Amino acid sequence: MTAEISSAEADPSTLQEQPAPACVMTFNASDPSGSGGIAGDVATIAAMGAHALPVVTSIVMRDTAEVFDHHPIDADVIAEQARSVLEDVTIAAWKVGFLGSTEGVSSVAEILSDYPDVPLVAYLPNLSWVEEDEQQAYLDAFRDLVLPQTEVLVGSHQTLSDFLLPDWEGDRPASPRELAVAANKHGTRHVLVTSVPLPDQFLDNVLASPQGAITGEKFERFEVAFVGAGDTLSAALAALLAAGSELHLAVGESLTFLDQALDAGFRPGMGNVIPDRFFWALPPGEEGEAGAEGGSGEGEVPGSRQVH
Repeated sequence: MTAEISSAEADPSTLQEQPAPACVMTFNASDPSGSGGIAGDVATIAAMGAHALPVVTSIVMRDTAEVFDHHPIDADVIAEQARSVLEDVTIAAWKVGFLGSTEGVSSVAEILSDYPDVPLVAYLPNLSWVEEDEQQAYLDAFRDLVLPQTEVLVGSHQTLSDFLLPDWEGDRPASPRELAVAANKHGTRHVLVTSVPLPDQFLDNVLASPQGAITGEKFERFEVAFVGAGDTLSAALAALLAAGSELHLAVGESLTFLDQALDAGFRPGMGNVIPDRFFWALPPGEEGEAGAEGGSGEGEVPGSRQVH
């Protein structure tokens, strides 16, 4: 049966146009596992009620367990993807993930510089799978070109320590404030440091400025390896900033969102567990059903949950 639509209903001029949600442009790699990268950003930004404008910077060959290889997108193609949309759509925030190459970093940084008032959340993943020379050149370009434009730099404690304080020789690990001071020397205003080791089976996640810690949230350790958590956290934060949230409130809400997404995480293959960004859209499970621990395989016991 075909539904009939009156001419008044079919006339767009008679329809009340709904306001568009806040738009977030994300620069990230294509991840065919759906764990993180562009796929993770789009899912997270949508789950936070914003609209994602995804720009692909690299094609990553990976599964849910590991990265095998990647093929950077030509820098001019990255720029053309972004410029085509920016001529049409007003954006409210940027999310930067893996940019593929030093040329990709330069291309994206040039675009960012044309919109200095739009907040930038930059996520630095662990790039140990990238060849050493390529990795160092990439990090140098990221430090020189992206950090000066960054409102919040997101990364694990270990990754940010290696990146910002490679010559650290203290008797203790660098604090979030010390990482913020190091980042600020390159122009970054805040760092969101994840997986800070704490006693008693907890990991801390701290937003800090050079003046000290601002806010944060502790996660309990579980013996579950997650992939895509860092992209989820940074994309959620960008979406909340795009919607106008104050930074400290946006960080608290994005950490809570991540914690719930990890609790509801699932294992789609034989590798790691993926955050469920739409945990809130599912009907409540039967009493006794587990979240991430139960969804990631039988027989697992409390151990370590980290934000990668």
